[in-house]
Amino acid sequence: MWTVPEAEDKTISRAMGVKDERLKLISEGCDPIRKDVKHESKDILNEVSRTHNAIQTLDKTISNLEMELAATRAVQESIINGSPISDELKIPETNGKRKYLMVVGINTAFSSRKRRDSVRATWMPQGEERKKLEEEKGIIMRFVIGHSATSGGILDRAIEAEDRKHGDFLRLEHVEGYLELSAKTKTYFATAAALWDADFYVKVDDDVHVNIATLGATLARHRTKPRVYIGCMKSGPVLAQKGVRYHEPEHWKFGEEGNKYFRHATGQLYAISRDLASYISINQHVLHKYANEDVSLGSWFIGLDVDHIDDRSLCCGTTDCEWKAQAGSVCVASFDWTCSGICKSVERMKDVHRRCGEGKNALWTEA
Repeated sequence: MWTVPEAEDKTISRAMGVKDERLKLISEGCDPIRKDVKHESKDILNEVSRTHNAIQTLDKTISNLEMELAATRAVQESIINGSPISDELKIPETNGKRKYLMVVGINTAFSSRKRRDSVRATWMPQGEERKKLEEEKGIIMRFVIGHSATSGGILDRAIEAEDRKHGDFLRLEHVEGYLELSAKTKTYFATAAALWDADFYVKVDDDVHVNIATLGATLARHRTKPRVYIGCMKSGPVLAQKGVRYHEPEHWKFGEEGNKYFRHATGQLYAISRDLASYISINQHVLHKYANEDVSLGSWFIGLDVDHIDDRSLCCGTTDCEWKAQAGSVCVASFDWTCSGICKSVERMKDVHRRCGEGKNALWTEA
């Protein structure tokens, strides 16, 4: 009979004991190595989260400082060039600290008095109601216009008189002209961003019908996105032929004849977030202007990390908007594509408002 030596038997017993103890630790979830790794992973995740929050806070701080710097530069340049500083820019600094939902700039011209009155009579609140809208809902609304080539001439005096009556203009340091719309757009966004700290800045033409409460609710859904460009996105042909409407003198930059533009928002109404307005303000002197204002705006964002939001409720037809409203899907903006606005808007704005409007109390019931 073979017998196992005593020493060897003790060694085997010790080995078996260690193995049993290790199995017991693992089964109870007390493996010291695994516990340390798990604890270390949790610490890393917490550190990453804290770092991410710190970066976001720093980004916002830098953006605010850049905006303040841009506004200061604008005032300094006005002084150096001998240009008068508009009354809007003289608003006390404390006013700029207030946060608004959106600034709605209604693009208008010297010859468009009747269009402005049709807007005032329909979708743009007046007097105390407009002030209440600013204070309670954080919505700023202004007609946007620059100056005539003859500073202080009859055209400028007419606007000044109209502004004294209604108090609803934003005057830009810009000389008006159809071929200067791209420059006017840059100046508008830079000026509005310097005056009002808003989540969004909107540009709309004065022959378009807008449901302001619906617009606010639509934009509010995108508040968490830092760089947003919202509108009805399109990609029309680049027109190389001289003499046609929307001719593009720099057509060669877009490739061969027959090519289309990059995707961009149609010019009747679009909105951008504060970071993009800040970007325009800071870089306005080096942003290239194409013949068409909506193309210019799209070109400024094409190389940036921007969310392009294609929202067709911002470009309803004046016939479609009625049945959509009846179905409970109120349009943000309505116009006629054939006229690039509401055809004969002065005569038809009230009718479109009656058929497609969101209701008189919508502004005050919308959260």
